[in-house]
Amino acid sequence: MSNEVIIGALGPVLQRLKNLDLSTPDAAREILAHEFGFESTPIKHLRNLGEIGLREGWLCDKGAAGSKFSRVAKPEKAMGFSIDAVLLSAEGPWHRHTQGEVNYCVAIEGAPKFCGHEPGWAVFAPGSEHVPSVRGGTMLIFYLLPQGAVEWKK
Repeated sequence: MSNEVIIGALGPVLQRLKNLDLSTPDAAREILAHEFGFESTPIKHLRNLGEIGLREGWLCDKGAAGSKFSRVAKPEKAMGFSIDAVLLSAEGPWHRHTQGEVNYCVAIEGAPKFCGHEPGWAVFAPGSEHVPSVRGGTMLIFYLLPQGAVEWKK
């Protein structure tokens, strides 16, 4: 299996994101939850692929315990969005979302919350910043960044 399969599963989501205003994160999250909820075909497929990738070891194969990651796609391969997968049960590195950030969060163990968000969609506005963290368990998070735009703390 390859990253191409995950890109394909996210195809309908990526198409929708092209016209979604991330400057109002709550509204964007509601739209995504309505159009791509837990039981939607693309999301069920994405969760399944994520679990297979973790089990087979080709997804989130870099980093250390608490924060393992892998690049799924660069923007030119995924309709203008970079896609990263992160298996998080601690804190990741501080960063600023220069053009916003959209995340799909899958509970893997426990009752995790990503920056206070339950499993499902989390959206951050352009210009926002944070130290990504998961409390209460482990999550597999698919990070979707417009044009791959992110500013890391130096």
